[in-house]
Amino acid sequence: MGWTMTLKDDFRVIAWTWRVGNYLSLFFLLSLCSFSVQSDIVSAQDHHFSWKTGQWGHCIGEECGSDGVQKRTLWCVHMEGWTSHHAQCQHMAKPESQRHCFKVCNWHQNLFQWELSEWGGCVLIPFFANELTMRTADCITAQHGIQRREVHCVRTSNRTTVSSRICEFFSQKPPVEQACLIPCPQDCVVSDFTSWSSCSKTCGTGLQHRTRHVLATPMYGGAKCPNLTETRTCSNSADCPVGESEYQYSLKVGAWSQCRLLHHKDTLLNGRTTVDISTSSNENNTVTMHTLASEHHSYHHHHSHQHHPHAHNKYPMAWELDVGYQTRQVRCTRSDGKNAMLSLCTEDNSPLMFQVCGMPKDCQTSDWSSWSPCSKTCRSTDLSPGYRLRSRIMTQVPVGGGKQCPALEEKEACNIIGDLLPNCPSFAWRTTDWGDCHIFPLLSQQDRWRVNISILCGGGIQTRTTYCVQVPDDSTSHHRKEVSRPVNSWLCSGEPPSAVQHCTIPCQHHCLLSQWSPWGACIHDCKEPQGKKGFRHRRREVLWESSSPQDICPHVVEFVSCEDPACYTWQVQQGEQCIPTNGLCGPGTAVQHANCVNAEGKDVPAVFCEGNPPPTEVACEVACSADCVVGSWSSWSTCSHSCATKSAEGRQSRSRTVLALPGKEGKRCPAAAALEEWRVCNDHPCMVLYWEASAWGPCIEDALIDVNRSSFLNVTSSCALGVQIRKVSCIKMNTGPVINKRCSDPARPEMVRPCLLPCKKDCIVTPFSEWTACPSTCIPDNTTVVTQSRYRIIIQRSSNGGQECPDTLYEERECEMLPVCPVYRWRTHKWHSCTLVPDSVRRGLSGPGEPCGNGLETRGISCVEESGEPANMTECLQRAGPLPLQIRQCRVPCKDDCTVTAWSKFSDCSGCGTSRSRKRSLTGRSKKKEHCLNADLYPLEEIAACPCDEFLSQPYGNWSSCILPNPSAPGSLKGWTSHREIKECGHGLRYRAVACIDQQGLLVKPTLCTETGYVVEICHVACPLDCKLSDWSAWSACSASCGSGLKIRSKWLREKAFNGGRPCPRLDLKNQVYEAVRCHSECSQYMWRIEPWSMCTINTVDDLPACGEGVQSRKIRCVKKGTTSGETSSVEDSLCDQEEMPPRAQVCFLSCSNDCVTTPWGPWSSCPLQCDQLAMRNRSRSVLRLPASESPACPELFQSEPCIVNTTCFTYQYRLSDWSTCHLSEHAICGQGSRLRLLDCVRSDGKIVELQKCKQFGLINKSRLSESCVVDCPVSCILSDWSPWAECSHTCGSQGQSVRTRRILQEAHEEGRPCPNQLIQIKPCPIRPCYTWLLSDWSSCIVEGAECGDGLQRRNLSCVVHWGDWPESPPQPVEDNLCGDKLKRMIQQEMKQPCFVPCPGDCHLTVWSSWSSCQLTCLEGRSFETTGRQARSRAVIIQVMENQGSCPHQVFETQPCKGGMCHTYQWRTGGWSNNERAVWCERSDGVNVTGGCFPQKRPTTVRHCHPPCTKPFSHCTPSGVCGCERGYTEVMTMHGFLDYCTRTPGVDNNKKADVKTNSGRLKPGLSPAQDLFKEWTLRPVGPDGRVKLWVYAVIAVGFIFILFIIALSFLVCKPAKTTKTSAPPQKPLTLAYDGDMDM
Repeated sequence: MGWTMTLKDDFRVIAWTWRVGNYLSLFFLLSLCSFSVQSDIVSAQDHHFSWKTGQWGHCIGEECGSDGVQKRTLWCVHMEGWTSHHAQCQHMAKPESQRHCFKVCNWHQNLFQWELSEWGGCVLIPFFANELTMRTADCITAQHGIQRREVHCVRTSNRTTVSSRICEFFSQKPPVEQACLIPCPQDCVVSDFTSWSSCSKTCGTGLQHRTRHVLATPMYGGAKCPNLTETRTCSNSADCPVGESEYQYSLKVGAWSQCRLLHHKDTLLNGRTTVDISTSSNENNTVTMHTLASEHHSYHHHHSHQHHPHAHNKYPMAWELDVGYQTRQVRCTRSDGKNAMLSLCTEDNSPLMFQVCGMPKDCQTSDWSSWSPCSKTCRSTDLSPGYRLRSRIMTQVPVGGGKQCPALEEKEACNIIGDLLPNCPSFAWRTTDWGDCHIFPLLSQQDRWRVNISILCGGGIQTRTTYCVQVPDDSTSHHRKEVSRPVNSWLCSGEPPSAVQHCTIPCQHHCLLSQWSPWGACIHDCKEPQGKKGFRHRRREVLWESSSPQDICPHVVEFVSCEDPACYTWQVQQGEQCIPTNGLCGPGTAVQHANCVNAEGKDVPAVFCEGNPPPTEVACEVACSADCVVGSWSSWSTCSHSCATKSAEGRQSRSRTVLALPGKEGKRCPAAAALEEWRVCNDHPCMVLYWEASAWGPCIEDALIDVNRSSFLNVTSSCALGVQIRKVSCIKMNTGPVINKRCSDPARPEMVRPCLLPCKKDCIVTPFSEWTACPSTCIPDNTTVVTQSRYRIIIQRSSNGGQECPDTLYEERECEMLPVCPVYRWRTHKWHSCTLVPDSVRRGLSGPGEPCGNGLETRGISCVEESGEPANMTECLQRAGPLPLQIRQCRVPCKDDCTVTAWSKFSDCSGCGTSRSRKRSLTGRSKKKEHCLNADLYPLEEIAACPCDEFLSQPYGNWSSCILPNPSAPGSLKGWTSHREIKECGHGLRYRAVACIDQQGLLVKPTLCTETGYVVEICHVACPLDCKLSDWSAWSACSASCGSGLKIRSKWLREKAFNGGRPCPRLDLKNQVYEAVRCHSECSQYMWRIEPWSMCTINTVDDLPACGEGVQSRKIRCVKKGTTSGETSSVEDSLCDQEEMPPRAQVCFLSCSNDCVTTPWGPWSSCPLQCDQLAMRNRSRSVLRLPASESPACPELFQSEPCIVNTTCFTYQYRLSDWSTCHLSEHAICGQGSRLRLLDCVRSDGKIVELQKCKQFGLINKSRLSESCVVDCPVSCILSDWSPWAECSHTCGSQGQSVRTRRILQEAHEEGRPCPNQLIQIKPCPIRPCYTWLLSDWSSCIVEGAECGDGLQRRNLSCVVHWGDWPESPPQPVEDNLCGDKLKRMIQQEMKQPCFVPCPGDCHLTVWSSWSSCQLTCLEGRSFETTGRQARSRAVIIQVMENQGSCPHQVFETQPCKGGMCHTYQWRTGGWSNNERAVWCERSDGVNVTGGCFPQKRPTTVRHCHPPCTKPFSHCTPSGVCGCERGYTEVMTMHGFLDYCTRTPGVDNNKKADVKTNSGRLKPGLSPAQDLFKEWTLRPVGPDGRVKLWVYAVIAVGFIFILFIIALSFLVCKPAKTTKTSAPPQKPLTLAYDGDMDM
């Protein structure tokens, strides 16, 4: 189903056909088109009112089709133009206001469109009838204009034109006219006149002239150019000699006629010549050659025959030239322009009126080739259209002044509407996967030879390959690994992605562990039934663990076996004091509490503990007043051994002391043995066990793995799950593995864990690139086999069992067999006989004569193949080299000619630099003829330089850079690129160009002197030396003697970097670099170990009871921390802290019987954390035995004292040490590391205590003690490979250079080796001679055989050689064959042009002036065009006034130019002289011109005073008003005019001026003093009759002065107020006026 629309050209009926079967429906599309669009007067009721209709509106309807409705507006208008009610018009004549129409569907508008032409030129709008120009005075900036264009409605299918009303229905018709601006009329601008020429005659009256040239032509209706020549008469004082002819006679020749073909049959008719001597008004005396034009048909036929010599050949197979003849007019002209008898101008030799010539042949070309494909085949952001080319070849070379060849190439725009084209392919950079991480490039020279590369880890670098691909058009975003065909990298714009990045090889870092905890209780696996064997554990924590998965931390749990383990025990806490059962003393009970706790000391339910809980009440006893009182048990001492062996076991003790002795009747004290208890401790054997786990194995498949275990991985991956297994062994300390049963099974590490299997990665490669191009035409003979190649790039390497990469990444193949380029050569035919002018022509002009003289001879040429078979001439024109000569001059000897023998052979050469000669001699009568003996006309000996094969080799220019050998890496660009270390130093080569010069000093091919054209020598590039440092020194002592600090080691400088080596790290003033790590010095590695107090010893006198004060002592030893009490490891007391040394003896007190006995004082209570000065601390003690009634009461049981900082109260805080330097693994040089700091607990007095103290006071450390850090890698500069050497910048000469470049892939970082400065290398090109065709300047006009008339200007084409820096090295002529085909070159140039040499008395044009400067058309100093214009002109020179009627018109021409300027014009004036001055127009660049300035604004050149200055001693001033002469003062009337002149007082006029004059020209001279006086003369009125400005100023100053006097008088005369003291006397104010008006 489809719609077909058929339109009639008159647009009256349009048929729309709906093709469904044979059903056709016809209807109107636009019925409005049958009506006029303009509003019209339809009918009238009477002569005053009529109907007026508007335009039909758009077709409106619900659906497209024939059911639409159109409406228009109706008015009833009066004949005078005003609108009235409709009732005023006749109802019967009322037009319809609504009609049916066809509503066009939306898809209809795709069938038609508006076609617009380009805007035409801007045309002036006439202001008056038939006026197309504007008056210059009315134009300010521009004139109004209008420009038009063609607008047609066309079918989109075939671009045929239809009625515009169809398109108007879819869219409004585009405007066909628009306003435009035309610059104001620009008059012709000419230069100043040159100086007058010399007089045309040296005696009598003559003429002289001066000329000017056109600088700017008139535009936009400007004034025409004035006459460029001025002529005036001149006379000489010397009279012309008597008897000398009044006129001067000259032989004048005309232009040569066209070359006529020779016809021997019609020589009498064609060559008949008559001499016409007439007496016309011009007195013409001309010899005219009358010929018939019957040969034209033959000439045309000849051409036709040459164009199609054979029916089967499209182009000619050979060329032949014909010889014709040509004639010219010769006459004798007189200096007044009239002709005279020919004999007056010629003496013996008759002028040359005929000559032979080669028949002209026009250039012929082949047919046009087909159009090339359009250069724009896709839609891009560039809106410019594409272009296509077609060409044709030359089939006939123009000969003898024939028509030159037309353009052999044609170019036209194509694909102007870019929207119809597909989108242009876009290109983007792609990258391969990153390669392996390498650390070796980061190493310095010092480290490379002494480091095991296989164990290196840490930071490194990795590389990848960047390449360019074509991005499909229908995609907006692509995956990075999108497989696209690689293309040339120059197709991608912008910088390529980075090809180098940092990477990391994980290191096995050592874990940082805490100290071991104390041994725990003997426990067993509490989940199992209790047995007889358990384990004691001690633990340590991992303080910092690296993220490396290969790290294996040491074991963190150790255990020893023990007997009778208990997972849960009863913990008893004493309750209240002992309460006697009877009375105040004696036996009693005490309450205690028991809790069930686990091995960690945490409360658990009582059911976990075995057996019954301890009783809540226990028996106790309260001492009576006479009983012995014993203190409580001390804490257990440290165990004597850490473990039990066969020979020793650990023991510890505790003791108690007697506090009061008993009375006579009291209870006795226990025995001495009962005051001390011993028990076994650390009875576990000295066998420490631990679990040792190996490193996790690789992830392997396991079909039994639970999928739910993947939740432990906390990783989402598409790869399969596997397991990792490791070996766990029970290790006995210092022994080795033992059976696993001996280790604690709950502490066993896991042996299996889930893992993610590494994903399989298949190798991904790009498709092969396109094959490189092969030759498309033919290949020269004896050439190597031409190949083409393609490549592909590996994007992703295979891994984990994926598909391997293909072996072939680069393919190469031979191109298809192409035909060998055919070889063509020119074949020259035999020279024809010398052709002369026909005898009939010669006899008709000169009478009978012999057939001799100068002529022409020709020969044919043809084109043959290498085999000798004939070929088209076009083949040789393209491939056979220079065209052979076809025509040359010849001579048929005449009887009177000088005859000579043939030239002899050249003599032998004796060597380079010598010459050779050849000779000939006169024969016959020529030996006796005088003119034959003239050696200049007839040389008898010829000397030529001998050919020489010796050449001089001369080095030229500078040396190239030192070029290092670049090891080729075949296929490196096609496959996986690994950035190797590029050699930057060592031995290389440098080049210097050689100029090869022959014996004449001419530049020749360099291969004649050297094979390569270079002088090559070995050079050396110094290798860069890296900075060298010493080895690390030993670690220093810890910076802190107590607590945390740093220890340091250093390196020092041994050698500085040189020649761009790796720089040194940041060194200090001592040229050292440091590394610091944390350290910790124990504040007290030694401790005081005390033994129990001895018994209290009391010195008794007589029989007194042993009670009261006494002395007790104890032993104190300084031991190292960590030693047990059984070890004898006492050291000197000075190693322990003397301030904390416990007392060795103390006063003790034994209470007597019946005295009150108390416990020792308890510890002081804690002060507030901040040690508040108002706070108090307390201690207490309790009563153990009450005193007897008669005894003293008990002492105080409670004490308190204030909290004093650093005395009775201390505060504590954490202190962090400094961070250590970033610490790396021992096998890493950079990358991820860690740095640490230590934590100390510092007391307020500055003493460092154990961390436990800060924890006891509730201090929490929130600072991190370790963190990750990064050591920047010393990345050396990474460069790309050198690009291939570019083509030479010049194909010849000494200025050629070849360049290669490289770019920086990675800038140097930190201490990496910096990038070299040399990113560009330049190598001189071989110095080849530059052969150029040099076209000489036009010669002067040469008239052959006459003095004036039509002649020729010629120029020569010569082959020259130069060094490429012309004009610095002047060109030197060489043989023409070195430059190529001279004849083809001459065809492209005008080698001769007609000219004219005026005869004396001729009116003629001057030569062309030089081109003027480039000028733009500007508005208000701004140009609206990019192309300017420049002009030149020829002026008319009149030599004799009688010849003015025959003078040609002056001419000028313009040409476009670039780089123009905006010029403005301004009137300039000179100084007045005798009421006259010079006025001229000046251009903005300072050139004086005529034209350009507005004539209406021209300043006056002569001034006049009105009324005339008739007063005595007056004259007209420069201002145009009357003034007085010097020494006189103007007296003006009230109207500002000069009344009379009065003598200035004090001025002595030596000479009286003439009263009759009024111009001042005869006024007497004044002395300098008088001039000065005159300048100070007061003249209130200026020369123009106006009051001068200073008069108004004097009046204003005078008025202000009067006001000042009035105000001052008022102040002086005002009565003063009465005061006690009288005012000081006022001095009178005196004002003096000397009559000066300036006051």
